[in-house]
Amino acid sequence: MQEEDEKIKQQEIKQERAEQREVNERKAPTGKVLYRTTMQEGEMELRRPTVALFWSGLAAGLSMGFSMIGEGLLNHYLPDAPWRPLVAKFGYSFGFLIVILARQQLFTENTLTPILPLLAKKDVDTLLNVLRLWGVVLVSNLLGALILSLVAMHSTAFDDDVKTEFVRMGEKAMAFGFGTTLLRGIFAGWIIALMVWLLPFAESARVWVIILMTYLVGLAHFSHIIAGSIEVFSVAAVGGASWGQVLGNFVVPALLGNIIGGVTLVAVLSHVQVMAGEE
Repeated sequence: MQEEDEKIKQQEIKQERAEQREVNERKAPTGKVLYRTTMQEGEMELRRPTVALFWSGLAAGLSMGFSMIGEGLLNHYLPDAPWRPLVAKFGYSFGFLIVILARQQLFTENTLTPILPLLAKKDVDTLLNVLRLWGVVLVSNLLGALILSLVAMHSTAFDDDVKTEFVRMGEKAMAFGFGTTLLRGIFAGWIIALMVWLLPFAESARVWVIILMTYLVGLAHFSHIIAGSIEVFSVAAVGGASWGQVLGNFVVPALLGNIIGGVTLVAVLSHVQVMAGEE
C-alpha cells in the first residue's frame, strides 16, 4: 500500500513538472530575456572581422535593391487605382526579407544590437568597436546600393517603363525637406529597431513580422537610409538630380533620423527599462 502511494506521488510530481514546463514554454519572454538575447547578438556582431562585415554589408546593399525592384514592378503592372499603393508597397518588403533571413549586415539593424553591449560596458574599446562596425557596414551598404542603382538604370535588365517607376520612387523620396526627411527617418529607424527586438522570439511568425513592419515603413514613406538611397541614387544616375542634392536632401537626414530612432527610442529605452527592473 505504501509503495503504491509512493508511485502515485511520483507520478503526480512528474505530471506537475511536465505541466510547469509546458507553462514556461507558452509564456511570453520577459523584457529582460529579450534584452539579453539581443545583447548577445550584438556582442557576436562586434566580434566579426572587418572584412567579413564589409562583404556581408555589400551583399545587403545589393539585396536591398529588391525593395525598389519589387515595388517598382508592382507599381508598373498594377492598374492605376487608389488602392494600388496598398498592394505595391508589399514589394518594399522583398529586400528586407532577403537581407534578414540571409543574415546579411544592414546598417539600421545595427542601430540596436551593438548599442546594448556599449550601454552595458560604457568603455572606450566597445565604443570604437561600434564605430568600426557602423562605418564598415554603412559604407558597404551604400556601395552596394550605388552599384545596384547604376546597373538597374544603365542596363537592359528592366524595361524603360519600369525604370521610369524607379525614378518616380526616388523623386518621391526626395520630395520632402531636410527636417521632414529627418523626422521620417526617426520613425523608420524606430520601426526597424523594434522589428529586430521582436525577431528572436517570433519563431514561425518571423516572415510576417518582417513583412508587416517594413510594409508600414514603405506605406508611410518613412525614410530608410539604404532602401531609400537605392531609389534616390537611381534619380542621380539618369541626371534627374545632382549627387550633392541626393546626399544633402536624403542620405544625410535619413541617416541621422535612422540613428536617432534606433539608438534613442529603442536601444536606450530598452536598456533603461531592463536596468530599472534590476534595481
